Amino acid sequence: MTESFDDLARAVRGCRLCAETFAATATAHAPRPVFWARPGARILIVGQAPGARVHESGVPFSDPSGDRLRRWMDIAEAEFYDRDRIAILPMAFCFPGYDARGGDLPPPPICARTWRDRVFAELPAARLTLLVGGYAQKWHLGGAARGGVTRTVAGWRDHAPRLFPLPHPSWRNTAWLKKNPWFEADLVPELRRAVRAALEDG
Repeated sequence: MTESFDDLARAVRGCRLCAETFAATATAHAPRPVFWARPGARILIVGQAPGARVHESGVPFSDPSGDRLRRWMDIAEAEFYDRDRIAILPMAFCFPGYDARGGDLPPPPICARTWRDRVFAELPAARLTLLVGGYAQKWHLGGAARGGVTRTVAGWRDHAPRLFPLPHPSWRNTAWLKKNPWFEADLVPELRRAVRAALEDG
C-alpha cells in the first residue's frame, strides 16, 4: 500500500527511535520531532537539528537564528512559516541535547537514514534548496562539501540558483560573517532573488 504524506508526517511526529539516547543526555529529554512540510512546498530549508527553544515551541527557527535566516532570505515570518510554500527539514527532527561544553550534540544519523529519502520523495514541487550548516552540506553535496563550511559556502556559484549552501545563522557565527563579508555582499542578494523566483514561479 502506498504511504500517504499524512501517514508519513504522523510517523515522523511519533518517532521514538532515540528515546534512550536522549534520556542519557544532560537534558534527559524525550523525543519531540518537529516536522514542518507539505507536498506543495517550493523551497526546502535543510538545517541541522532543533535547538532547545525549538524543542519547547515545536516551531522550527523560532529563535534568533530564525530571525537572521529570514533576513538573509528577505522574507516575512508569515510566508516563512507557510508550509505550503516552505518546508523546513533538519538532518534530525529532534533536539539531540547538549554536550559537556553546553553545545548542541550532532544530529543522530539514524534519523536521516530512517526518514530522509521518504520525506524528500513526497516533495516534488521544490525549486530551491538551502543547505544550512555542515551536516546538511555533507549529506546533500557529498565530496563537494569535504573542504568545510567556509569553502563550501564560498563555492556557492557552483550550485546556484537551485541550491545555496549557507553557514548556520546562529549568533556563534557572527564573527564568521564579519570575517567573510563576501557572504552578505555577494551571496545574500542572489539568495534573495532565488527565493522570490521560487515562490513566484508558476
